[in-house]
Amino acid sequence: MEIKIKKLRENAIIPSYATIGSAGADLYACLDKDIVLPAGTSAFLPCGFAMAIPQGYVGLVYARSGLASKKGLAPSNKVGVIDSDYRGEITVSIFNHSKEERTIASGDRIAQLVIAPVIQADFSLSDDLDETDRGTGGFGSTGK
Repeated sequence: MEIKIKKLRENAIIPSYATIGSAGADLYACLDKDIVLPAGTSAFLPCGFAMAIPQGYVGLVYARSGLASKKGLAPSNKVGVIDSDYRGEITVSIFNHSKEERTIASGDRIAQLVIAPVIQADFSLSDDLDETDRGTGGFGSTGK
């Protein structure tokens, strides 16, 4: 699948897959200067490009496992959603879950992008729903 990328900043790095089996493409910070992120705070990190995700697909922005588990840096909203009709700069909001300040430099890998198909549902009102074994059991109801 081709996804067109438009560089908005000279030093932008387009997403890339680390290995042939990578599901997520690395997203890179595109900064004018290093950002120091104190513990317990977040910052919007530009990637320096826009892209055209085809209709029927979505870009999902996930944490990089090593960055999240070793440095405590992960997307603020847990999973970012890039809709197929968005054409602005790709930006990742990163939260510092660690107890130390962290420095992010231009070119650092900050998240990963997974392209996935989307199914849009037709929502309709109904007076009745089909019965299930679970029924109305909510949070924790399936645990034993």
